[in-house]
Amino acid sequence: MAETKEAHEEHDSATDNADDSNHDPQFEPIVSLPEQEIKTLEEDEEEVFKMRAKLFRFASENDLPEWKERGTGDVKLLKHKDKGTIRLLMRRDKTLKICANHYITPVMELKPNAGSDRAWVWNTHADFADESPKPELLAIRFLNAENAQKFKAKFEECRSEVDKKGKKAETDKNDSADKIAEKLEDLSVKDECKESEKKEDKEKAEEKQ
Repeated sequence: MAETKEAHEEHDSATDNADDSNHDPQFEPIVSLPEQEIKTLEEDEEEVFKMRAKLFRFASENDLPEWKERGTGDVKLLKHKDKGTIRLLMRRDKTLKICANHYITPVMELKPNAGSDRAWVWNTHADFADESPKPELLAIRFLNAENAQKFKAKFEECRSEVDKKGKKAETDKNDSADKIAEKLEDLSVKDECKESEKKEDKEKAEEKQ
């Protein structure tokens, strides 16, 4: 009899659980929040390189200067679709906090890190990782030498592209300056002709008198 009672209770319990699983209450939210579009400022850029790495900065401000880890995550090279500028951006895993953010410039050079074939060191005059720009000595380490070489090849390709764009802009600027100078010269020649014509007209008028 006792066994029958226990079995009956278990059956009731199972039935209750089944009812609970089928029960789907609808709760209206007390406050309705509109969806917010979060901008990463990468919307106008094209990703030309992405690879996982670990970043370090040289803390020269310390009493005993040393390398300090800045974060692990994906390092990206991003090219602006309109301006053509290229920047290096790296965010930490999970938090997505920026640990490196600077433009690639023609003078930027990757140097091998002593004793490692999978790490590079370079200087930047204006890193925006902490919002306000400041010069940094950075180092980046990859999983293996092959990945490090891939990063170096793309970095140097981007640096060369930026350099060519800068020289072209300088040439265009000089051409524009030359054209303006030519126009000024044309204007001055025309003004001289007009002055000469006026002088001749004046002299003719005086002769008639």
